[in-house]
Amino acid sequence: MTAPQKFRIAAIPADGVGTEVVAAGRAVLDAIEARSDGRVAFEWQEFDWGSAYYAEHGMLMPEDGLDALREHDAIYFGAVGWPTVPDHVSLWGLRLKICQGFDQWANIRPVTFLPGITSPLRKADDTELDWVVVRENSEGEYAGFGGRNFGARGDKGEVAVQSSVFTEVGCERIIRFAFDLARTRAHKKVSSVTKSNAQQYGMVLWDDTFRRVAADYPDVETESVLVDAMSAKFVLHPEDLSVVVASNLNADILSDLGSALAGSLGLAASANLNPQRHYPSMFEPVHGSAPDIAGQGVCNPIGAIGSAALMLEHLGLPDEAKLVQAAIEATTAQGVRTRDVGGTANTEAVTQAIIANLG
Repeated sequence: MTAPQKFRIAAIPADGVGTEVVAAGRAVLDAIEARSDGRVAFEWQEFDWGSAYYAEHGMLMPEDGLDALREHDAIYFGAVGWPTVPDHVSLWGLRLKICQGFDQWANIRPVTFLPGITSPLRKADDTELDWVVVRENSEGEYAGFGGRNFGARGDKGEVAVQSSVFTEVGCERIIRFAFDLARTRAHKKVSSVTKSNAQQYGMVLWDDTFRRVAADYPDVETESVLVDAMSAKFVLHPEDLSVVVASNLNADILSDLGSALAGSLGLAASANLNPQRHYPSMFEPVHGSAPDIAGQGVCNPIGAIGSAALMLEHLGLPDEAKLVQAAIEATTAQGVRTRDVGGTANTEAVTQAIIANLG
């Protein structure tokens, strides 16, 4: 018997519903393992980092946390954030610390319209819509450059400086990634999102790099659209989209808009990739920790399970990834849905239906 392919996965459920959706995703992946006839094995190691860890230790993860993650093949992340910890502390102390520490510079966020899910977009009723947002994930508006000073002045004298950082290397690698992805799709098109009319330095560098890289891909259609116009295009002409590439902030906002148009942020999957594979990549649902429903067993696990499918693809298991995605689509088509998408099923019921639909 051939030895199984073994994959070491670091699980970080973190906060709120993150614990519930990571458990759901792990159940689906364990079912994939059980159905593989010994070909695939997942070795899980769970880390208890997050806001509870912060309350005890004063940090979201230990100082040597990246070293503990480094030897894993992938990271499966839930959600971070809790009312007892300021949002910027929780984000920078865990998720962004991992993304930047492992140079996970490509954030992939598919916008998928699932059967049986009602979209607020009327065009989705009779038009096939499917696009992916490619987000620069290491610099731009979230580079973390800046600071606060003059706090002792009093009388509202404090000053905060937040600097966006755009490098030609950073722009080129994410734009080239988007073009390579577009070549794999039926509609070979890349839409670059910019704001160079107002941000005349960083975003002009982005535009110049986009034009230069586009010359290497004559088979791929291109357009460059200002972010405000692209927001309108997501709503009015989404059928014209295939791969949308944007800076850290712009892609963050646009991908959430896309997920809302698909029906719910609870459906949205994502991958934080280090494409060179020098470090492990991280896979997580787009939604937050949702303290208002945490612990009730009603959160939508599809974003996390879809992220697990992206992880399978990254690990070199494309057939298994397609199997999970097909099971998600079969489940929503059957009407098994959580309440955020108009259903009555709980987290466990949706998870078990997806497992049953794996075949």
